[in-house]
Amino acid sequence: MRIENTFTVPVAVDEAWIVLLDVERVAPCMPGAQLETVDGDVFTGRVKAKVGPVTLTYKGRAEFTSRDAATHTATLTAKGKDARGAGTAAATVTMRLAGENGITRVEVHTDLDITGKPAQLGRGVITDVGNKIIGQFADALAGQLAAERPAADPGDAAAAEAAGAGETTAPKSAANGRHARPADDSIDVLGLAGRSLLKGLLAALIRPFRRRRPPQERHLS
Repeated sequence: MRIENTFTVPVAVDEAWIVLLDVERVAPCMPGAQLETVDGDVFTGRVKAKVGPVTLTYKGRAEFTSRDAATHTATLTAKGKDARGAGTAAATVTMRLAGENGITRVEVHTDLDITGKPAQLGRGVITDVGNKIIGQFADALAGQLAAERPAADPGDAAAAEAAGAGETTAPKSAANGRHARPADDSIDVLGLAGRSLLKGLLAALIRPFRRRRPPQERHLS
């Protein structure tokens, strides 16, 4: 199954290239993902996904198999297996970056092979869920980059801190200062599928009741 996505990063292409290849930096932005080890271009981790009442935890390994800084293109391969043997997932992801006016456009091409309950949902639903996951990742990354940028002036920073003293902010991780994740950040597959899943279910329910058109009568001349 081939899935194509596009998102933007609010920084210049050279900076976006460095950020997106920094696995430890971007992993907290990916819904359901937890990074475990990093060794050069190879890293391991897990991804949690909920399909209705069933929670799947894919444990696996990924590797950057190619990087081309001149064209800002990178390829990543990943394989994972549910901890309870309920399915597998494998993907080859190619990422291409293009910058314009201080913003970077990222094209992502994914060749996905998935088994188990998620595969039963069909290509349309999986594509829709993938699009929404990428959207959430892009939003989280943009927020992280904005939070990491220093204030233009120390006085402005002090004023902003004073103005926000009474506001409630999201908790941060003591380890790295980034926003902490909720206790359960599993990917809610059915929740993300939304309308596309409902459309598929309705089509499946209606299909048996559709009548075939009778064959057209032939007129002899």
